[in-house]
Amino acid sequence: MDHRSEVREFLSTRRDRLTPDQAGLPAYGGNRRVPGLRREEVAMLSGVSVDYYTRLERGNLAGASDSVLGSLARALQLDDAETAHLFDLAHTANASPTATRARKRADGLRPSILRLLNAITDAPAMIRNNYFDYVAANQLGRALYAPLFAHPAHNSARFAFLDPAARDFYVDWDKNTQELVATMRGEAGRNPYDKRLTELVGELSTRSERFRTLWAAHDVRYHRTGVKRLHHPVVGEVELTYEAFELPADPGLSMSTYTAAPGSPSADALRMLASWAATTASSAPRPQNAPADR
Repeated sequence: MDHRSEVREFLSTRRDRLTPDQAGLPAYGGNRRVPGLRREEVAMLSGVSVDYYTRLERGNLAGASDSVLGSLARALQLDDAETAHLFDLAHTANASPTATRARKRADGLRPSILRLLNAITDAPAMIRNNYFDYVAANQLGRALYAPLFAHPAHNSARFAFLDPAARDFYVDWDKNTQELVATMRGEAGRNPYDKRLTELVGELSTRSERFRTLWAAHDVRYHRTGVKRLHHPVVGEVELTYEAFELPADPGLSMSTYTAAPGSPSADALRMLASWAATTASSAPRPQNAPADR
């Protein structure tokens, strides 16, 4: 990924989306040549010169101080995820070549993490890495995401954009794909020289017009909590709240759990799904030495 292009496009798309009225500025004249703020308006709101802001927007964040970045984030009304992304881009610009190498990822799952995952019996739980591979799941998690685990790659991004089954599985497919790409954007900002992540973005850009469109928007978000509506092939539609937790001792890994509101039809569906999963697991032959959690 070209770092200067990433900076340039991120800042310009944030500027374009913010109108003078939203920024509290008078909009003089009715013939504005840009959809959002002008560069000089962002410079004024940030407390820097127009020349300096122009340099930043052209992709040169080298030497930008935290105070300047903070002022710029406030001027562009960036949210927490976008602000963190801006600081990540600046960190890459200011770091030495050695420091900008892709950070080491966890190669496997520790036994204690697998025990914790399988100890969660009443809620679907899954672990994914920062390449969006689901590397482990408890029994209910594998049952809930059966269409994804049927996909050879077990990769949520490839499944969402390349497998036609995803459009049926995700009730809000448009919203889910938008959030997925925005999460990937944040990951790319933290690890711009990660070859495997770059290859994933390149593959999806080549094969999916939807992905190309969303990637070009440069939106960024955190994947921490939210609501998923899924159409499961066995129990029908369910609405679940997810919580995502990073595993600090295992860089690049996070665990997601899913729960339904007590007494809701989705809670009933989860119980049915758990029964179905237990029946399926007990009747299916297990390959020799196959791990129960994988």
